[in-house]
This record gives sequence, C-alpha cells and structure tokens, in this order.
Amino acid sequence: MVLLVIAAALAGTVVQFTIMFNGPPPGFGPVPIGRIAQVLRSGTLPDDAARRITLNRVSGDVFGRPDEQPSSARDAAIAERIGVPVERVRGFYLFPARDPTEDLRGSFTIALAQENGWLVAASPELPTFTSWHVRRLSIMLATVSLLSLFAWAVARRISRPIRHLADAATRARVGARSVIPMEGPREIRELAESLEAMQERILQQAEGRAAMLAAITHDLGTPLSRIAFWIEQLPDAARDRANGDIAEMREMLGAALRFTREDGSSVTHVRLDLGSLIESLVDDLAAAGRPVECAMGPRVVMRGDPAALRRMFVNLVENAVRYGDHAALAWSIVDGMAQVTVDDEGPGFSGDPEMLFAPFVRGEASRNRATGGTGLGLAIVKHIVEAHSGTVRLENRAGGGGRVRVRLPVE
Repeated sequence: MVLLVIAAALAGTVVQFTIMFNGPPPGFGPVPIGRIAQVLRSGTLPDDAARRITLNRVSGDVFGRPDEQPSSARDAAIAERIGVPVERVRGFYLFPARDPTEDLRGSFTIALAQENGWLVAASPELPTFTSWHVRRLSIMLATVSLLSLFAWAVARRISRPIRHLADAATRARVGARSVIPMEGPREIRELAESLEAMQERILQQAEGRAAMLAAITHDLGTPLSRIAFWIEQLPDAARDRANGDIAEMREMLGAALRFTREDGSSVTHVRLDLGSLIESLVDDLAAAGRPVECAMGPRVVMRGDPAALRRMFVNLVENAVRYGDHAALAWSIVDGMAQVTVDDEGPGFSGDPEMLFAPFVRGEASRNRATGGTGLGLAIVKHIVEAHSGTVRLENRAGGGGRVRVRLPVE
C-alpha cells in the first residue's frame, strides 16, 4: 500500500519535471531597436516583422499598457536610429534595459509624432491560451487519467476484500460461523485473521452462555415438578395460585429453552411460498379462536425454514393480540424483498422500540401492564429473521396502533 502511494507520487513528479524542462510558455523573442526604427521611419510593416510588431496610426496621445514604463534613454536611442528629434518619440517598455541600445524584451509601445497624429509600433498581445498550453494540458490530463485508472483499480482491489469481510461479519451468528475470506493486500489479510480470531472468541463465549442457560433451564424442570407435587397438599385457593405460578415459570423456562435453541445450526432452507405459509397459519389461528386476519398479496417464493418462519409469525400474532386485541397480516414485494406487516389496534410502541428485541425485555410498562409474556417473543422473532438474512422493525401507525415490518429476501 505504501509502495503504491510512493509510485503515484513519483509518477506525478516525473510528469511535472518533464513539463518544466520542456521550456517556459511561449513568448515573443527580443526585437532589435533598429527594426523598430525602420518600421517607424518607413511607416510600413514588412511581412517578416508582422508576427512581433503591430503598426497603427492614432490621433490621441495616450499610449502604453498598465505594466509598461517610460524610458527617456530608450526614446533617445530609437530617435537617433530614426533620425528625428527625441521629442517626437514617446515609448513605454516592460523591461527598460540598462543599455538603451539593447534589443527590446517583453511588451513595448513606441509612438512617433507626425503631422496628423501618431504612428504607433507595439508588441502584439500574447494569447492567454496557446498551443503550448494545449499540449501541456493534454499531457497533464492524460497523466491524471492514467493515475485515476490506476487508483481506481487499486481501490477496487482493496475495497472488494473489505466488502467481503463486512458481509462475513454480518452473517456471523451463534451456531453458524461465517467463513472469513483471506484475500487482498497484506494489511487486509491481517485484518481478516484478526476478525476470524475475534469471531471465534465471541462465538465461543456466546455458545457457552447459551449452553449454560439451556442446561439451567432444563435442570429447573425437576425441582418444579417436586414443588408441584408438594403443593397438592395445600388448600384449594392456595394450590390454585401456586399452580398458576408454576405454570408461568414453566412457560418462561420453555421460552428460554426455545430461545437458546434458535442458533441457526439446525435450520434447513427449502423453497417455499411465503403467501401460502401465512394463509395456512392465519387459518389455523382463526380456527383456534384468535382474532386474526390477512390481506391477500402476490405470490412470493423464497428459501427458508418453514417451521422457524411459522414460529416467528405466531409470535408476532400473539404479541399483536395480547397488546392490541387484533392482528392483521399483509404481504407484498418492495424493492425486490418480501415485506410482511403485522398490525394491531393497541397503543403502539413508545421510547426506543428496538429495545424490545432484547431478550427478557417486555413492553408492559409502555403498553399494558396487566399482560403477561416472558420477554423472549420478539427476541426469537429477530433471531429467526436474521437467520434468513432479513430485517425486522417496530413502527407506530399514523392512525394509531403498532406495526411490525418484516423484510425477507426472495428468489
């Protein structure tokens, strides 16, 4: 990488030196004062002098350019060559020389007084943009173009493995290690090695914690069974309350166990019709007495795990019914992605809705304190959606109520 930067800097320097040693910008060469005297004396401009001298007759006595200065010594030398009194010559020079007989360099304006006005010999105006400038500019543009192509190729070679690293980091999750590509320049390969080591450490820690949580969840089932046996000896009212608490604890343990198993390692992706899956799910839930409906959408074919997707939509419907008393599903294709929305009639989401995707975070404080839930439903939803390379968002509808927007890739 450093060598490439040095090479580009050297190439630019070589081009600049080439332009510099090719000579300065073109200008008119020195003009002998004898030539000026000849033109003013004859009042005509020879063809061989037309490129470096202009000759005009004017009536006014205002001459010279802003950057030219008078020189009486020059005027005297030119008047002597013409053979007229010095009072009849008035000149202005860009570079007044120490020796007035030297050739004129730079711009000049020299006027000879005549009976009917002034005869003015002057250096022509130098064009701002000459063929010299065109050639040099062409060389510089060609060099910049070549360096730009070279820089683009280098940047593409560097950015491609970086994009691959970003994709691999996005795909990495517990139970599904992402293959880190070892490609590109040395610095990128070192970054890939560090990223792979970091992924291994993080996934090992996450898998260890998930395994520990699964073991604890499983082992708690045995003491709960013993407690359920002993509470049978309690009075009816106390027994009913205790059984309700045990049932709630079993539900929480079951949800925690399902969450730890949603690691993506056992997901089997098959080709499926997303619309048919949603319709079948809605029919089953409606038959079970759930207040749920769906709006028909286009045919959407994708690859995924039908059981996991069904479980994800069941969680969303249960949340909508729990907090909004009603669930309405709809699907469409937006920007090449399948988009499924689940709307409810509840109070919507407050604060930071994204926090509700965290495990064991419940929305009762902002929605309905009397409702239950383990705080794992939306965490499982997000886990399943990300396992299918999709996204999920919680939104508030303009007319009131909440909306969950799920986007999944299609074939």
